[in-house]
Amino acid sequence: MTSADDFVIQLIQDRGLVSESDVNQARLQVEASDETPESGEDAAIIELLVGKSLVTKPDIVEALADEFNMEVVDLDDIRVSHEALEKLPRDLAQRYHVFPIEIDGHQLELATADPLDVDAIDSLSHVLKITINTRLATREEIETAINQYYEGPQAEGMEGIYGELAEDADLQIELPTGNEEGTKQEEAPIIRYVHMLITEAIKRRASDIHLEPLEKRFRVRYRIDGVLMEVENPPKRLQPSIISRLKLMANISIAEKRIPQDGRIQMKASTKDIDLRVSCLPTVFGESIVMRILDKEGLNLGLPQLGFFSDDQATFERLVSQPDGIFLVTGPTGSGKSTTLYSALNYINHPDRKIITVEDPVEYQMTGINQVQVRKDVGMTFAAALRSMLRQAPNIIMVGEIRDLETAEIAVNASLTGHMVFSTLHTNDAPSAVTRLVDIGVKPFLVSASLRGALAQRLVRRICSNCKKPYVPSPQEVNSMGAAAQGKMTDATFYTGEGCPKCNGTGFKGRLGIFEMFVITEEIQQMIYEGRTLVELRTKAREGGMRNMREDGWRKVFAGMTTVEEVLHVTVSDSIA
Repeated sequence: MTSADDFVIQLIQDRGLVSESDVNQARLQVEASDETPESGEDAAIIELLVGKSLVTKPDIVEALADEFNMEVVDLDDIRVSHEALEKLPRDLAQRYHVFPIEIDGHQLELATADPLDVDAIDSLSHVLKITINTRLATREEIETAINQYYEGPQAEGMEGIYGELAEDADLQIELPTGNEEGTKQEEAPIIRYVHMLITEAIKRRASDIHLEPLEKRFRVRYRIDGVLMEVENPPKRLQPSIISRLKLMANISIAEKRIPQDGRIQMKASTKDIDLRVSCLPTVFGESIVMRILDKEGLNLGLPQLGFFSDDQATFERLVSQPDGIFLVTGPTGSGKSTTLYSALNYINHPDRKIITVEDPVEYQMTGINQVQVRKDVGMTFAAALRSMLRQAPNIIMVGEIRDLETAEIAVNASLTGHMVFSTLHTNDAPSAVTRLVDIGVKPFLVSASLRGALAQRLVRRICSNCKKPYVPSPQEVNSMGAAAQGKMTDATFYTGEGCPKCNGTGFKGRLGIFEMFVITEEIQQMIYEGRTLVELRTKAREGGMRNMREDGWRKVFAGMTTVEEVLHVTVSDSIA
């Protein structure tokens, strides 16, 4: 199992994983065997102990990790770097029983099952001319990962599948109509292409996949960090087969091509279970499909990872921890409202609180929270669900969106009877949440009594940490920041991303939020009750210290997190705001 199996046997004995008598019995059984094990007597003893369920291989790995102060890695729960796979050829991975995880500059992270085989790691470091850091995994996990990532569509890449599709211009694929277990991937290039398309999107951190039929080509684009990037397009003649395959996976009618349809795909790609929301829309040149990739990892983000600085984080945590009232997150579609709300729920999700959400659709499933799916076809609207939810005696309610007066009134009444209500609105800034509720039809005195605060947000791209370099901003950039921001940039260092393989040459990797926190004080409550204008509310909030989104953006520029151009792209100036 390792280069010193006798050491492993002694280790698991010392740690109480097996008894001395268990080892002695296994040794006698191995010695009594007619054939000498090829792996050696000690390795055979370990395998026998595992086979008898006296100890598990993960237990042995944990013991070795603790002994050598190493980290254990779960190869089923990581995103493997394509660059790392290219750095370590398959033959070397198999020869030394290691698997590449990621590469960072001049360091390569490897999974190994044998922390004692220092010579192998030294040899690899010499051959690859790179510093190697190791983590522990079982040998079986490493062999599975090698077979999965160095073979099949994951390793073959788009080019191999395109080549296979191009070999036979008359290729016709009969798509499965029921159980697909008998379908061989090598016999169905369309199935392999669709799987590869989704897998590649996951590896590139895309949030959406767009398949758009044009007059003479079938365009495929990924939305990465909010920006659409075109990838290699499949042949136009394969458009019907690819669309049919996706509709089949999403349980959408293949026969219906005249009306919009929605569906959902659950599949395994890059060793991860992923969920995609599928929208199919008829266009002039065929059906356009957009798949939204639901990334559940984003729900576990801490508030600093979302972009909150410590002062805004403290205010946010105080607002969402209130015993009653309404807290609203505002912004346009795609501005990260749902992620912020889920992060808030994650922050306050304790066993002593009952949390119920009503959503359309339920995008993410969260442990410990009761989630209700809106179904208008059977009368389960936001309002109907809210009425029933109140009989469940929840402490906290989350409504996906307040869209009409009926929903707004029930949410307000719930907040006034001792419930904390979270929801979203489509407004341009935080104070506009007040006027939006009044426009819907909620009485100003009810808004005044129930609203605790509103958070407006936008998303900007985060500078790639791998190619981040300081630079001197141009005079135009400095002038665009305005006099107030210029007065705070005395000692600020500006950064930009040069572009590298890790960020696909864009200079950006990931996104973060810029925020406008509108807190309802007693003075603002009185102004809402009196029906004051939006301008008056905003002026009073600014006097109380509220920063607008552009000002919060400048703070993140000065902190080296994003660029001037990104902030200007998603915010409006003080004279307009």
